[in-house]
Amino acid sequence: MTIFALLAAAAATAAPAQPGPAVTVPERPLLERAIAARDAEFFKLFFEGCDPRRLRTMVTDDLEMYHDKDGFVWHGGDEAVAGYAQRCAERKKPDAWRSRREPVAGTIHVDPVPGFGAMETGEHVFYERRGDGPEKLVGRSRFAQVWALGTDGRWRLARILSYAHAAAQ
Repeated sequence: MTIFALLAAAAATAAPAQPGPAVTVPERPLLERAIAARDAEFFKLFFEGCDPRRLRTMVTDDLEMYHDKDGFVWHGGDEAVAGYAQRCAERKKPDAWRSRREPVAGTIHVDPVPGFGAMETGEHVFYERRGDGPEKLVGRSRFAQVWALGTDGRWRLARILSYAHAAAQ
């Protein structure tokens, strides 16, 4: 099954509590700008911030994440936020590892999912540093995400596929 078929199946079967069943998805380029902004906001908070309550508002109740190295990572928004809160506590240690994610320019593609939201695909790179030490590029991978648009106009992450992980060159 192709990645797009998996995304389409995930979007069709997703029934998040917050988003409504019949939302009007914006046209391009508004859709692309909205997803780029929400993606940046989510991943900056996830990797560099520490606000579990805010993160919870950015994901669906039935959030799922699949990872080619770690397997089925999350099943539900509450589980994801609990893991995030634990990482927040660990990052407070002076010598803790800290990460940052950056999308690779020119690789991001957004498609509408009529009545539901959007699919986003692309590549991203990851940086790490220990404590306040120097940051180092450590890896690159591909991703596919399904974003649900709520009747409140807010985008929430519903499905994440993270794959093709490789060490930085």
